[in-house]
Amino acid sequence: MAVLQQGQGLIGIALIVTLAWALSENRAARPSWRWIFGALVVQIALALAVTRVPFIWTLVGYANNAVAAVEKATLVGSSYMFGYTGGAPIPFMLKPGVEQPVIVAFQILPLIIVFSALSALLWHWGILRAAVRGLSWALRKTLGVSGVVGLGGGATMFLGVVETPLVLRAWFERMNRSELFMIMVLIMATISGAILVLYATTLSKTVPNAVGHMIVASLISLPAAVLIARLMVPGDGSMRAEDADADLKYESSMDAVIKGTMEGMQLVLAVIAIIIVVFALVNLTDQLLALLPYVDAQPVTLKRIFGWLFAPLMWSIGIPWDQAPAAGALMGTKTILNEYVAYLDLAALPADSFDARSKLIITYALCGVANLASVGLLVSTIATLAPTRRAEASALGMKSWVAGNMASAMTGAVIGLVTLA
Repeated sequence: MAVLQQGQGLIGIALIVTLAWALSENRAARPSWRWIFGALVVQIALALAVTRVPFIWTLVGYANNAVAAVEKATLVGSSYMFGYTGGAPIPFMLKPGVEQPVIVAFQILPLIIVFSALSALLWHWGILRAAVRGLSWALRKTLGVSGVVGLGGGATMFLGVVETPLVLRAWFERMNRSELFMIMVLIMATISGAILVLYATTLSKTVPNAVGHMIVASLISLPAAVLIARLMVPGDGSMRAEDADADLKYESSMDAVIKGTMEGMQLVLAVIAIIIVVFALVNLTDQLLALLPYVDAQPVTLKRIFGWLFAPLMWSIGIPWDQAPAAGALMGTKTILNEYVAYLDLAALPADSFDARSKLIITYALCGVANLASVGLLVSTIATLAPTRRAEASALGMKSWVAGNMASAMTGAVIGLVTLA
């Protein structure tokens, strides 16, 4: 039974690949089976290398220490600005057994601002630029993508939905339809450094070494996104790797810090607004659904509906059936509403809701920004940078949403294959 459960994710991978081909704009132009198999091997090899080679996992684990250091430093600033609501010692006594509350807006979200400023500074110094070039080279050599797609893939690991297109703004007018779609899916299937830190901090008590796992999830999602994108919108990149270089510059270190801080602040405000609206819409929907007859002696809620709809998908990528409805509710929340809300829900669930392997699969499957709000943000950004591609980007927007979620689900299936049941 354990052996069958171990290989259960193969069902999900086969279903996802088949569905991507079925949704293709040109089924006859699909890539060769050899290339498809190679893309799958790259994902599994990445997962095995990072999770099974102690030296590599130790290096990834250092990221957890780095995030802890930045989190500690951020609390110094937030405590000064917001007092005990920002993490400073409380000026009154709590009831016995009650811990100091964590206020997301004042203690966790400021991490986004600090990491955004740090990312801009490291980009200006050339450190992040070198990392992006390294990832770009790896994607070109292993999957044969064009230079601009490789650059976009490398950038998505560190930059967000708006920042990644800025790096590529000089090429949007020249790239072909397949390249444009591939870049959109790469953005949808991964999360940027600042957001990664936010999510990992939220899950720190639920998933050990959450930062390391989210870095690995984004890495595995790169070849998954390329595979799904190439199946849905076939075509080979015509631009050579040497033609692509990052189009993002700062005048000085201070300019980088200031601009990074301002961009981080805008992102924080966007996160706050989205979370408020999403929670409000979910509650309004649940109030309407409460008018329906009970099912199994419980009221119908949006989460229960998501659970019913997405349970088969979650089972196919490796989740035991008895845990699939709860996992499906999280995946539905991520897909339709917002992945941060899904991570908040995961962190709030009882510890025995999922076994350790299922938690890992879910964490990886949720690790991507493919939600409806991100589609609008991405399409509007590309349309602003390249007005002539507005109609094409709009037409590909919902397809990139579907493809991004498929790539994230495939990443969950892959990590399930290499994690012992």
